[in-house]
Amino acid sequence: MEPSTGEPQATELDTFLPQDGSNKDGSSAKYKVQVLPTRPRDAEAPAGTGHHEKGYWDPFKERKLDHATTDGETLTHLLKASLGTGILAMPAAFKNAGMITGIFATIIVSLVCTHCSYVLVKCAHSLYHRKKVTTMTFADVGEVAFANGPPWGRKFSKWARFSILFGLFLAYFGTCSVYTVIIAKNFKIVIEHHSHYNADIRFYIAVLLVPLILLSWIPNLKYLAPISMLANFLMAGGLGITFWYLVWDLPSVWERPQFASWETLPDFFSTTIFAIEAIGVIMPLENAMETPQHFVGICGVLNRGMSGVTMIYILLGFLGFLKFGDAAQDNITNNLDITQIAPQVANIFVAIAVFCTFGLQFFVCLEIGWDSVKGYFPKRQRFYNYIVRTVLVSGAVFLAIAVPTIGPFINLIGALCFSLLGLIIPVFIEFVTYWDVGFGSFNWIVWKNILVLIFGVLALVFGSATSIKGIAALYAPQGPVADGFNKTLENLSSYNTTSV
Repeated sequence: MEPSTGEPQATELDTFLPQDGSNKDGSSAKYKVQVLPTRPRDAEAPAGTGHHEKGYWDPFKERKLDHATTDGETLTHLLKASLGTGILAMPAAFKNAGMITGIFATIIVSLVCTHCSYVLVKCAHSLYHRKKVTTMTFADVGEVAFANGPPWGRKFSKWARFSILFGLFLAYFGTCSVYTVIIAKNFKIVIEHHSHYNADIRFYIAVLLVPLILLSWIPNLKYLAPISMLANFLMAGGLGITFWYLVWDLPSVWERPQFASWETLPDFFSTTIFAIEAIGVIMPLENAMETPQHFVGICGVLNRGMSGVTMIYILLGFLGFLKFGDAAQDNITNNLDITQIAPQVANIFVAIAVFCTFGLQFFVCLEIGWDSVKGYFPKRQRFYNYIVRTVLVSGAVFLAIAVPTIGPFINLIGALCFSLLGLIIPVFIEFVTYWDVGFGSFNWIVWKNILVLIFGVLALVFGSATSIKGIAALYAPQGPVADGFNKTLENLSSYNTTSV
């Protein structure tokens, strides 16, 4: 499908998904783009100039939406999309960094992630002008940028699209598995407090299989809107109770380490990237705006939203680590005194909120997965669509049963998927988009992108290595063989730290 030239806006929840505007009736989106032949441009003239030239085409004025979102509404959606379950892991992230280090490192991660989102939108705006389209998805931007970039990069256009879609699928599929573990663990804590029966967390995860399958059978996003609203209220209530308990009887800041260790920093960056990164919703939000040019800029919607998100993450991470220290868990609500009613309510609220949000995350996997296989089922597509839904949910639950941990799982998704999607790919998109325009005085864009690329690669490599080490430790053999296995993991970690 060709990038949209003015599609009507879908439902509110559609703005959280990487769609291409074709999902008017609740059916799966089509991740295809027609690459148009490019015309030679003046290498010295930046894209988007010439507003007063005869025949100038303005993609923002040409964008026709039935229910376009205002700047304020887009800001609200951005906050809702960014303040996800990753916030619950921020105290554990600060544990891996230290008090002062955690504050400044969170700011650095937020600046880099926000800048890469900014770069993606700016490249999209440049491509709007070149291709005379008004909206593009993340995958569209990647493919069109490479297809119309330097000759050496055009052969990678399809790979760019595939990498983005595959990365989105892995990220959200993994997120669904993490959500399953969070739901199970929160319910487990409350149930065991009242029943005094200690069951393996895998049992609780397995029990969730049927409810999650039924949730995934909701036909389209329109029917998820009330569930999403309920999730927002419950999550706000759970976080409110958590904050209330965090601000009482706090020890001195100097009782906590200000810097943790170099060995645990990769875990910090992986967790924080998972929590802050919102690259999957950036283009859908921009595509739905009445004034998309307001999304970027120093005081644009993106910068304002991510500034607020960063402050909230720092506040919860700081207070959570200050309150519980090294005992801070991967889900901060699990640290609350479960013998009291309010913490029990907080755990239940968060569990139900995450359960409701599971459907939203799942639809990303469904649309990408179903679009890749529906061509094999020309008949009875609805039946096979529900088969795919069931298989995907079952896969997510079985993965959670196999790896019933939150921290290392979150770190792996953050390091492997979101580092690639949110940090590395936008750098290459900017390179090929402005290849024939120039990279500014003294090629400053090149040097800037090299720094971002180094940051992204380090987060991907070392974050993935430490996350895999944490997951592998769950299955480390016992006895003499275990000593050699664990020694290998320690050597790998030491090698990574020394390399940095």
